Amino acid sequence: MKIRNSLKSLKNRHRDCRVIRRRGRTYVINKTVRKFKARQG
Repeated sequence: MKIRNSLKSLKNRHRDCRVIRRRGRTYVINKTVRKFKARQG
């Protein structure tokens, strides 16, 4: 999982990427291509 300052560009890498907020952290998750996971905060 990558830790990034900006998740906006990571969201556009694949059409299945979703931006989700959990416990004060922002995540990009992708159910089909799991290497696109990322976290912010």
